Amino acid sequence: MQALRAGLIAVAAAAMPFAAAHAQTGIASHYSDLSQTASGRSYSSGAMVAAHRSHPFGTKLRVRNLRNGRSVIVTVVDRGPFVKGRIIDLSKGAASALGFSGLQRVEVAVVGGK
Repeated sequence: MQALRAGLIAVAAAAMPFAAAHAQTGIASHYSDLSQTASGRSYSSGAMVAAHRSHPFGTKLRVRNLRNGRSVIVTVVDRGPFVKGRIIDLSKGAASALGFSGLQRVEVAVVGGK
């Protein structure tokens, strides 16, 4: 019976898209202007970049605004956010493309690495 249950769980997991199976939901904010990121890359407010606490630099993330359904792909170039309850900091360009300024509830999923 346990083998059957384990098999069913494996089939169900395989049927879900990888990103959906490992999505993170929480609050996003956007950066204030800064000159350089933790990765050493110069910061441009219009670039599609983000700060995340644990994903390696260069990781591509799909960020979806849960209020309006818009999504963007960003590259992790910095560390943060360091405010409790927030899961990602976005460039102003990425936040604008998602249709928000300030704070917004989002879903974040890995779509690729370096």
